[in-house]
Amino acid sequence: MLPTAVNTQQTAPATPDQTYEILSQVLEQSVDAALLIDQDSRIVLFNQAAESLWGKPRQSVLGQSLETVLPCPMPHAQEAAGALEHSGCPDRMAGNRRNLAIRRAGGDTCMVSVSVSRIGTSGDSYFTVFVRDITHQQAQQQRMRELSLVVDKSDNAIFVSAPDRSVVYVNRGFSRMFGYGLEDMQGRTPAQVLSGPHTEPNLNERVDAALAACESLQAEVLLYAKSGRPLWVSAAINPVQDEHGHLVGLVSVLTDITHTKMHQVMHQKVLNAVVRDASMADVMTLICREVEHIAPEVVASIVAVEPDGRLRPLAAPGLPPAMREQIANTCIGPNAGSSGATAWRGKPLLVADIATDPVCADYRHLLLPHGLQASWTNPIKSSNGRVLGTMTFYYREPRGPDELHARLIDTCLHLCALAMEREHANERVHQLAFYDTLTGLPNRIMFSAKAEQALANAGQMNAPAAVLFIDLDRFKLINDAQGHAAGDGLLRDIALRLGEEMAGINIIGRQAGDEFVAVLPHCSAEQAGSMAERLLSAIALPTTVGLMTLHPSASIGVAMYPDDGRDIELLVRHADMAMYRAKGEGGGSFRFFSGDMNKVAQERVSLETALRDALRLQQLQLEYQPQVRGGQGTRIYGVEALLRWQHPELGAIPPARFIPVAEESGLISELSIWVLRQACAQMAHWRKRGVNVPRVSVNISAINFRDPDLSALIARTLDAHGLVPDDLTLEITESVMLDPDPDVLDNIEAIYAMGVRLSLDDFGTGYSSLSHLHRLPIYELKLDQSFVRDIDTSAIARTLTTSVLRIGESLGMKVVAEGVETASQHRFLAEQGCPVLQGFLFSESLSAPALEQWLLQNEFACASDGPEAQPSAEPARSGRTGKRRGAGAAATAPAELD
Repeated sequence: MLPTAVNTQQTAPATPDQTYEILSQVLEQSVDAALLIDQDSRIVLFNQAAESLWGKPRQSVLGQSLETVLPCPMPHAQEAAGALEHSGCPDRMAGNRRNLAIRRAGGDTCMVSVSVSRIGTSGDSYFTVFVRDITHQQAQQQRMRELSLVVDKSDNAIFVSAPDRSVVYVNRGFSRMFGYGLEDMQGRTPAQVLSGPHTEPNLNERVDAALAACESLQAEVLLYAKSGRPLWVSAAINPVQDEHGHLVGLVSVLTDITHTKMHQVMHQKVLNAVVRDASMADVMTLICREVEHIAPEVVASIVAVEPDGRLRPLAAPGLPPAMREQIANTCIGPNAGSSGATAWRGKPLLVADIATDPVCADYRHLLLPHGLQASWTNPIKSSNGRVLGTMTFYYREPRGPDELHARLIDTCLHLCALAMEREHANERVHQLAFYDTLTGLPNRIMFSAKAEQALANAGQMNAPAAVLFIDLDRFKLINDAQGHAAGDGLLRDIALRLGEEMAGINIIGRQAGDEFVAVLPHCSAEQAGSMAERLLSAIALPTTVGLMTLHPSASIGVAMYPDDGRDIELLVRHADMAMYRAKGEGGGSFRFFSGDMNKVAQERVSLETALRDALRLQQLQLEYQPQVRGGQGTRIYGVEALLRWQHPELGAIPPARFIPVAEESGLISELSIWVLRQACAQMAHWRKRGVNVPRVSVNISAINFRDPDLSALIARTLDAHGLVPDDLTLEITESVMLDPDPDVLDNIEAIYAMGVRLSLDDFGTGYSSLSHLHRLPIYELKLDQSFVRDIDTSAIARTLTTSVLRIGESLGMKVVAEGVETASQHRFLAEQGCPVLQGFLFSESLSAPALEQWLLQNEFACASDGPEAQPSAEPARSGRTGKRRGAGAAATAPAELD
């Protein structure tokens, strides 16, 4: 403590004892361990701090050599060469600070810092030794070295700043990422070194705000390396405070997210937009803006390539509008600008200087004024390699892409292709869902939606509208004769003609098959009739299909809104009825809907329901008409099974009325199988009772022959009733013979192989029978009754009949003449050698019991046919070499079902 008054009188100098006492007190109170050593290296003072450090009382140490508590270090190299080599320990250590390990009383060791000073008094030499425990300090330094090593190994850039933001430490990761060392950063703020032209300008303000709130700051920042390369980093800036809450520094960790930002951020944003069904322009604009955000030195543009090779700009937010307008509808080519040339070549194109490269000659006047001097364009390709579009990076200086741009383009091309292919897939799905794939016209769904809207508009304006139902005449014959490819070609031609005639606000759709429908808004009945006439004329124009010239025609039905209905479904149904009336009257004309048509349609629906019930309730019956041999007609050849329907309330319903209903409703196949099984069951019954019926003929529809199981079903039916194949003849129509379905020919081959006879019904009425007759194993021909009916009055009928008989004779086929009703017809056929006759002259169709009585009354002999009745080895097959190629067959039933 300082004295309160100053003594101005001189004091006597201290004696040596007093000096020693003062020194002893000073050393005693030192916080460091203090020792006083005499010239013989003996300890003469050992303070309290030393007792604590070594854990020894001073009495046990005083008078001992210094080396008992403090190891003497080896001399340094420069000391060993001098006089100190042989000096004592204090002499060696005097004037230096050394770190040594000492052993304490408990046996443990600690690190200490030792400093020795020489003191001279009255000719004696003493040494003061100060020892400080540095064990904790060295541990901290070791931890700091280890921490620094770990930090330097990190891929992240880590730096420490003082409160004034000046950098005081950077790790090696910082140097690797940015290229700057501590010597470059020390004393400077990060913003002064790492900011660039596109760095967020208010970053410092955000840091200040976070520090003021004593909070950390997380941010994505665009910074620049020493090389000038831009880097997107995720920055975590953390304030460091002392125990009093005062800011002592900042620790910042920067993670390079350039690649991650490109992939994850762009993928997430773009895919989310795609999932939300954003428009293609919006998705592509998003991609361009993300590119320009990640790489601000780039101006991005995306262009689509249409199927016809024209360019369609999708997004170019940074380009002048005039540029986009000039690109639109430009065809790709070697000099069609960077986008057109890249799409044409299918590979990347670098234009290092737009001002001089000829590929940009037509566009440089638009680009150069906006500072765009170079471009790099890449093709966008589908999964199968087709060029869907291009993506261009424009630069503001003559240059090429760097590593960042290469990464960006890889990511963007994938996303662009994904979005474009998805749009194409959506368009394809929409096309398939709402448009007819053959003609391109709206299908039922799309037509109904458009038609309902048109009718609603007509209703609001109190205006009439017309619905036309258009059906081609004899389209089935074209399919049968020329094949489905020809039929499809005709349908496309007709659709094109309808579109040309009804262009404008009219709505056209394909209903099904060869049926078309149209809605004519604001159309009166007179206008509808005039349009129907025009359509009939347009459809009737000749058209070439394959090697043939066709003269098509159509039947058209017209229904008027609102008189004939107020919704499109009802109007189409009524127009359909009117079309059937036109077709029933010969076709090639049009008819308006009338109330009586509805009544006919309702009766038809009722008849279908009743027919289904009759089939389910076993209300149908079979009758059998005899077939007799020619000449005197003394022997029975077989019987034909004919279907009859006796309704409990309506009475007898003729086949001519219910068979067309069965065809339209899809019941004809089930009816044919029912007839087959009933006829076979009856034959088995006759065989068991000895009734001599040689064989039964059954009509099978064309649809049944498309069933792959038909031949197996016939075999199972014969086996189930104990019949042999010769007991059954199947009558087929010409449509079966012409059907190109491979299952049809397979069934015919299998039926022939098992021994069941095939008979071609209504021979002579078709136009292509002769060209196909030799290809199938036909056993007999049934001469159509229209020829037989006119034998007495028509020389042409007699000539045609004779020709058919000669054809059958030359091909080894039986000919069965149907509809024989007069003796003169019988006589002519017998004279011409017709082998089999059938008709009312001999008998009408009879029930099974009645047929048995007829056989007894007429005493017909059931004799063997003899060798001539057996099928020849290859009847009518001399020209067949394999599977037949032909036109499609209609799903119609044979005439004998009616």
